Amino acid sequence: MSGDDEGWNDQEDDRTYQVVVNHEEQYSLWPADRELPAGWRAEGKTGAKAACLGHINEVWTDMRPLSLRRKMDEATAKG
Repeated sequence: MSGDDEGWNDQEDDRTYQVVVNHEEQYSLWPADRELPAGWRAEGKTGAKAACLGHINEVWTDMRPLSLRRKMDEATAKG
């Protein structure tokens, strides 16, 4: 682990994070000063780690991937 990675898992670090989301509508947080990984886009919330995690907790109410939700909805509609 490099010195730049220290604090990544600490709740009390002082980095700025951004909330990111992928094509399956799964959320995560990412250091704001780093390039986003492939397949992820910025969701719009940036701030302290605790604030970003709180935002994710509020908006990500269904943990199932989008593809699974769609398949389950189709199965229910055929029902």
